[in-house]
Amino acid sequence: MLRLHDTLTRQVVPVAPAGSRILRMYTCAAHGPAGLADLRPALLADLVRRVAERAGLRVLACRNVSDLVHRDGGDGDGASLDADTLALNMRAPEHSPRTSETMGLVIELIGRLIERGHAYATPEGAVFFDAASFPTYGEISGKPGSASDWPLWEPPGEPAGDAGAVWDAPWGRGLPGRDLECSATPLRFLGPRFDLYVGGADLCFPHHERARAQSNAATGQEAAAHWAHSGHLLFEGRPAGTGDIVPLSGVVAAGLDPLAVRLALLEHHYRRPVDLTWDGLRAADEELRRLRRRVAEWAESPSRPIDDAHAERVQRALDDDLDTPGALRLLRDMEADESVAPGSKFETFLHFDHVLALDLPADIGRI
Repeated sequence: MLRLHDTLTRQVVPVAPAGSRILRMYTCAAHGPAGLADLRPALLADLVRRVAERAGLRVLACRNVSDLVHRDGGDGDGASLDADTLALNMRAPEHSPRTSETMGLVIELIGRLIERGHAYATPEGAVFFDAASFPTYGEISGKPGSASDWPLWEPPGEPAGDAGAVWDAPWGRGLPGRDLECSATPLRFLGPRFDLYVGGADLCFPHHERARAQSNAATGQEAAAHWAHSGHLLFEGRPAGTGDIVPLSGVVAAGLDPLAVRLALLEHHYRRPVDLTWDGLRAADEELRRLRRRVAEWAESPSRPIDDAHAERVQRALDDDLDTPGALRLLRDMEADESVAPGSKFETFLHFDHVLALDLPADIGRI
């Protein structure tokens, strides 16, 4: 059974659906132009899905798509993120609604928070969450007592057209605050109690603290049973959270396989900070091609069953807080083990490529 580090409790705990075989998971996606850093939490969610499905669970996944233009001009780029996740062999979520398509849910949620005394409207037509009404704010990030009221609904800029599309609400025309969609979307598509909220460490505070406060205040319970965060990602020492800092298309333009990015990230534990470099990506690209050649060579040998001893150790590593560096190391140990038949190496590597998703059979028939 998969066990993950829960950011809220600071413990590695089993991640299993309560009373069913359906794991309900929400992924917090890009809130600006998609960059490499946005791919790391998406990869975490993809690994959770693949390992859970290998354990016989069905995964119901939801990911937000930010498409609103706010006063500062910032907006999301769902199309870019969708294309990048596809290039990295990440499976599409069952639900990925755009914020503009769920405005009715957003307005309904704000109304519920006002009714329950967790939010208030201003004469100017704005609505704010009352931070004092949620005393456990700060528990995810470890920053208790750090909240000030934040906007749930904002009037449009002047002139109104500068803010893009606006909507009518009981409090006045405007658009929702940046944090609200990550409460309204999972509550609508996953229910008032779901199993896992996945995101990047860069959004843990204040965004995820606000999302938790909004969801819990609206439902009267802990909406997300567990929280999992991927570590910070840099590229050549610089933040990699925006599309202008080496987007995935830039990696491809450099002649590298996009799955070299996936392998480079798998070489590090998902919770650890990572500083990707061009040298590191080139090394990952070379290793990816080498592994594919080895799998193609083994494919020429007589088929043999999966090596149970090696496979069990690799599976334990994946189940233990998604230790992908350990799993890759164990697979390389098996590669070097001359007592294991080539046909067995072939079957075992293909078995785990369903989780690693590196297209390891890609060179079969080409050498």
